[in-house]
Amino acid sequence: MKQQYPFSLPPLPASYDALAPQLNGCTLYFHHDQHFVAYVETLNRLLAPYPDYQRWSLEQLCLEWRQLPDEIRLSVRDNAGGVYNHDLYFKTLAPASAGGPSGALKDAVMREFGSLQALRTALKAAALGQFGSGWAWLVFDRGGRLSIQKTANQETPLPLHPLLCCDVWEHAYYLQYQNRRAEYFDNWWQLLNWPMISDAYRWDA
Repeated sequence: MKQQYPFSLPPLPASYDALAPQLNGCTLYFHHDQHFVAYVETLNRLLAPYPDYQRWSLEQLCLEWRQLPDEIRLSVRDNAGGVYNHDLYFKTLAPASAGGPSGALKDAVMREFGSLQALRTALKAAALGQFGSGWAWLVFDRGGRLSIQKTANQETPLPLHPLLCCDVWEHAYYLQYQNRRAEYFDNWWQLLNWPMISDAYRWDA
């Protein structure tokens, strides 16, 4: 997506029906075309009267929101985070996904977690353990070390480097799974685009 004002809604990585049955078209429509777009439009509206901050990247808005004017500070934090988080969430989904991480990421998963199944178990525990709305993340630091993080609402794990995130806001799954967050996680996991995620695992050693 365009990473500077005015922000725009990136398209879904596939058609509405391409991620079924794990995520059905109705769920994707409301999540992407209603909720995600609302964060994009609200962020643009907040920044419109403030040209000095329109040059900031999305990541800068997420990291340095405390420097913004009082009247928009918290709203920009929330909506910039909503744009950043949803952008990564949808980017990392792919139809008929299979396999797991490759290359350096596969090695790091084995080193930090012992197996892909152990990573999945830890990430699922974070997703189910997030009280209320929020996210579960797989991230790495500047040395390449992987970890699982949780964030509430639309907070991001920056300045850590996110690789993937599970959205556990109810709007991400309730139309299809109701209160069955664990079932949603299991099906979301089947859609992860591991080639793209593996390629994103890069740092200056």
